[in-house]
Parts: sequence; structure tokens; C-alpha cells
Amino acid sequence: MSFRAFLVTKEENNFSRNVVDRQLSDLPDNEVLIDVKYSSLNYKDGLSATGNPGVTRVFPHTPGIDASGVVLESRDKDFTPGDEVIVIGFDLGMGTSGGFAERICVPGGWVVKMPHGLTTHSSMLLGTAGFTAAACIDKLEQSGMTNESGPVLVTGSTGGVGSVAIKLLSNIGYEVVAVTGKVDQHDFLKKLGAEEVVSREDMLDGKDKPLLPERWGGVIDTVGGDILFNAVKSLKYGEGLAACGLVASPQFSATVLPFILRNVNLLGIDSVQLPVAEKELIWEKLGSDWNVDLSELEVPFNLDTLSTGIDRILAGEMVGRGVVNLEE
Repeated sequence: MSFRAFLVTKEENNFSRNVVDRQLSDLPDNEVLIDVKYSSLNYKDGLSATGNPGVTRVFPHTPGIDASGVVLESRDKDFTPGDEVIVIGFDLGMGTSGGFAERICVPGGWVVKMPHGLTTHSSMLLGTAGFTAAACIDKLEQSGMTNESGPVLVTGSTGGVGSVAIKLLSNIGYEVVAVTGKVDQHDFLKKLGAEEVVSREDMLDGKDKPLLPERWGGVIDTVGGDILFNAVKSLKYGEGLAACGLVASPQFSATVLPFILRNVNLLGIDSVQLPVAEKELIWEKLGSDWNVDLSELEVPFNLDTLSTGIDRILAGEMVGRGVVNLEE
């Protein structure tokens, strides 16, 4: 049986992208074969498609770290043909043939059954980015953040994680402040639910100071670098920052003063290797109490238009959530 796939090939140091027909025998011999209905476009997919060795080393390769679809065959007793399922993270789209194809074959331990309240389409409007936003909120709330804590800062706010975080936080009653370097996106961010928009430059003020005035009841940081630690220095006493990205930098200049004088928390967020049982709990929340309409964020693609989306996301021009329809 053949299926269509977005395939990245390497010749010397050049990478090319094409939509090709592949065979099931090209897929790894894992327990669950899935008919992919939708995927989503993430920055990591762009890195995989351009040969970043920290993401993908072996080519030819099909990227796509997210997939939703229907089980076709399963050697795992937890899944039967016809089950609607989600797969994100682990090695999907990195070393294992990913969701930019009509078929994937993955270990059963990577697969989550579709929760009530979500569909193959809406789950990929969320994808890894939306899941990560929810994981940040969940961990901050476990650390004590409530609606009474004060405004929640979201950095990198026009990206996938940031935009979904604003929508989710606003939907469950938080006051949200967004940070962006894109001056033409302020109205978009306020429409999502941000009550205030702060420039990237303003967030870098005071980066050489050991502490800044207390302001934030919580922070979701997607960029890293000095903005991350400026946000830590501005946390209210006892509150926390959830760190999930490094688009600005993986490094920052820090002191221990915010931690020992204000009792604040720097919380790491990982959506790749998080155990599937914990992933299931967050997906359940996204299908119920945290269910939110993200249709205004959708940027639609199919396999034939996907390459343009990869160029856009790598250039920092993507606003919202790229959703890849494998049925078109």
C-alpha cells in the first residue's frame, strides 16, 4: 500500500523537499499503524526539514512531530482499529518518520486515545505548541499560581505556544500580559485575550540589575535569554516561571537573589519525553475544562503547500498555528 509523504532528502550539504509516494515497508516496524488525518507545523519541524543535526541526523526523512488520526492496525492491546488517537513528542518526526505523511507507525507507548471534547482537527490546532502551553499552566498552578496571583506574563506571544497560552489563560480567568517584538501584532494579541502588550525592548530594561520590582503572578517563557531572567527578577513573592523555549538564547546572566529573597520558582517544561500517562492527563484537560476555540489561530496547509509554511516559520513570519490537512 502506497501513501503520500513529505520527504526531505540530503545530497552532500543540500536538502531538498518533495511530496512523494512511499510504501508501508518504508516505515519502522512498530506496534501501531495510524492513518494520519492532521498534523501541525512547529519550529522544530522547520529545523528537521533543513537538516539541523540537533533534531534529525538521518535522511531521507519525513518531519512532523505531531499527528492525529485513526488506528489501522495494532499489536498493542490498548488500541484497536478505528480508535482516534494523538501522537506528539518522543522521537516522532525527529528520528522516526513523522506526521507529514498519510501513515505513521509508532510504539504503543507514544499513543494517546482522543479525549472527549477533541477531534483529529482540533487536537492538531493545539499540537505540541498548545500542549506545551497547557503543561506550563498546569505546572504553574501546581506551584501555587491562581487567578488571584496577579497578571501572567507570556513571552514570544505571537508564536504557537505563546498565542495558545494567551487564549487558554484568558479563557480560564487570568489577566494576561503579552511580550512581542512585532509592533503590528498588538491588536491580534489583544483579540486573543491579552490585556496589555509589552515590547521586547521594554522587557530587557534592567537586565544588569539583580532584582526588579515585583509584578508577575506567573510567567510562561518561550524565548529564554535575558528576557527569561528579567521576568524571574520581576516575579511576585513565591510565584513561578515556566520555561519551555530558547528562541532568543539558551543562556542568561543570573544571580540567586530572586530565589533566596523572593522564594520564586524556575520550572522546566518538557513535552517530548514526558511520560504518556502524564500527557493523557493534560490532553483530558484540553478536552474538558480547558477546551477553547482556536479557529482564529489556524493557518491551513496541506502536503503540497507545506514547504512554504516551513520557510515562513523559520523566518519568524508565522503567527498562530499551522495545521496540516493530510486528507486534501
